[in-house]
Amino acid sequence: MAITAAQVKELRERTGSGMMECKKALVDADGDMDAAIDALRKTGLAKADKKAARVAAEGLVVIEVADDNMTAALVEVNCETDFVAKKDDFQDFAAAIAKRVLLDDPADLDALLAMPLREGDATTVEDARKALIAAIGENITVRRFIRIASDNPIASYRHGVRIGVLVDIAGADESLGRDLAMHIAAHDPRPVCVSEEQVPAEMIATERDIFTAQARESGKPDDIIEKMITGRIRKYLSEITLLGQSFVKDPDQTVGKLLQQAGASVVRFERIELGEGIEKKNENFADEVMAQVKGG
Repeated sequence: MAITAAQVKELRERTGSGMMECKKALVDADGDMDAAIDALRKTGLAKADKKAARVAAEGLVVIEVADDNMTAALVEVNCETDFVAKKDDFQDFAAAIAKRVLLDDPADLDALLAMPLREGDATTVEDARKALIAAIGENITVRRFIRIASDNPIASYRHGVRIGVLVDIAGADESLGRDLAMHIAAHDPRPVCVSEEQVPAEMIATERDIFTAQARESGKPDDIIEKMITGRIRKYLSEITLLGQSFVKDPDQTVGKLLQQAGASVVRFERIELGEGIEKKNENFADEVMAQVKGG
């Protein structure tokens, strides 16, 4: 039977697949819309499986905050290129996931993927992810999420689309909360935890071993070496703890001093940077072309 442009348009709108894929699916299904949708879904699953091994280190970090500012969600959704990250359908997908995390507080990533992407919709997050892979042609992953619920207003800051920060802060006004969120996003090195008491013992032990080896090369007496090590550990802790860091907007005072003056305290903070920890493939296209020439 003849397939009309209206049928192809409807199938594209319902599945997000390409025009030629939709036309072929309708032809194969003799115009049966539901059968064509099922076929495209199966094709999409196959495509998603094939692309699963491809590195997805671009994408978006998204923040969703409740109207009362007492609950907030921070989500990282990845794709392979920043071109796809700018597409409306990818951004809508990421935003919908952040809303789902905020509203339903999933226990883990598997629970999130099994949830409906949108309220009242049978399509799960995982189904929507695979459909988006089929439509866009890139591997897409929901990498991680964090949700904070507090008795304090939660400050948030997103730097572009690559860094997101949430801060649970008590006794602070909105301006101070945002300033601290911006500090956590901008400071190098990034803070590991709020205070020295929260620094993992193994981190300190590792640094102490390094500092000890470096100090012994100086040839100084043991008592001097111990003082050198103590001083370096103290400096290290000030650099990696939020309270010990110099405030980015006023480097002459520490964050701890700033909070003390304001009568405020940080309960917890969370920071996600897009693609951190993902090993990206460094492509040299000149070498790739030369390899193909030699291979041919």
